[in-house]
Amino acid sequence: MMQVKRTVQIDVGTRGRRRRSEREQAAVPSGRIPRVSRLMALAIKFDSLINDGIISDQSELARLAHVTQPRMTQIMNLLHLAPDIQEQLLFLPRVISGRDPVHERMLRPVAAEVSWTKQRKMWSELSSND
Repeated sequence: MMQVKRTVQIDVGTRGRRRRSEREQAAVPSGRIPRVSRLMALAIKFDSLINDGIISDQSELARLAHVTQPRMTQIMNLLHLAPDIQEQLLFLPRVISGRDPVHERMLRPVAAEVSWTKQRKMWSELSSND
């Protein structure tokens, strides 16, 4: 018996994908996300991992993240900031060139303040110096 080979052509619609990726590339803003914004997002994510019971405590989190326990504490202390300050940190403008205008070290005294009213005053003074 003779075997017949058949060729099938399938259009996978790559044209639509190409257009979408071009749109996505055009929508990506230039510059980089400030480090303190990334740290704030990490602190929020880490807190949810601990609250959900996925990670037992900050010590385990530090081991998994390959940072020291004091550094993990510094990152997690960002959660002590007033919610509106946390939001502002998350949405800081991208840095086009040069150094970040706000550093985690600058926020330590603000996060150490218990009163959110005082924190907001300290934050406004800190952010106005930029």
